[in-house]
Amino acid sequence: MFDKKHYTNGQKVYELTEDTLTYFYKNGNLKATGPFINEFMESEWTFYRESGQLWQVGNFEHNLKHGRFIRYNKKDEVEYDETFVRGKLVKK
Repeated sequence: MFDKKHYTNGQKVYELTEDTLTYFYKNGNLKATGPFINEFMESEWTFYRESGQLWQVGNFEHNLKHGRFIRYNKKDEVEYDETFVRGKLVKK
């Protein structure tokens, strides 16, 4: 996960501050951010498109999708709203 620290242009790939992990695109825009505790993605994470537009918001428990995940299309409309339990999609 942390093999590559910088893109070829010098931009950071990620930054870990306290218990928050932040990923960046090569252009410097925010890619994803959320709690990173004991080397696991935990709680609510937010993901962005390279343009900076919100892409999805979802919850994790020990790196697995756990809880609600909402994905938005490029028109900012909800593309899907699903719930996971320990990485498995809950059937509706």
